[in-house]
Amino acid sequence: MIEWRLRRASPEDAPAVALVAGASFLEAFAGVLAGADIIAHLARNSSIGCFAAWAHDPLSVVTLAEHSDGAAPVGYTVLTAPDLPIAAAPGDIELRRIYTLQLAHGTGLGPALMARAVADAGAAGHRRLLLGVYAGNARARAFYERQGFAVAGTRQYRVGETLHDDLIYARPL
Repeated sequence: MIEWRLRRASPEDAPAVALVAGASFLEAFAGVLAGADIIAHLARNSSIGCFAAWAHDPLSVVTLAEHSDGAAPVGYTVLTAPDLPIAAAPGDIELRRIYTLQLAHGTGLGPALMARAVADAGAAGHRRLLLGVYAGNARARAFYERQGFAVAGTRQYRVGETLHDDLIYARPL
């Protein structure tokens, strides 16, 4: 089993976060989404510039999970202002991203990243954590439900040129 450590990412970590973002999104959705849509989505939403901007934003938190041997990136989260089609309440924050590489599955990294996101959101005074998830991703949905999330709405989400149905989850902090 691998060992990992978590730390807050800085703008200088953006290339590492973008690398694990691309790899983990590809692992999660190859065979589910069209390859061209995956590539377009990653170029638009998971670029080095996107992660640098989030890491630089004082209202956002990017957490990087690194392998204990050599500090290779193996997972990450992004907490930021909500951008979801439900009424945001004062104190809401969105867990925009939470991903781990498959080599870290079963190591407790997912729950540790979630616990860190919950702690960071609570420490910043937020009262509710929101997230969107592909409705067809049963594994992710089960994980979120085990973490205390409940469905709060739906949306259509564009990945490349294709619209997909998502669920919006929420949990109080």
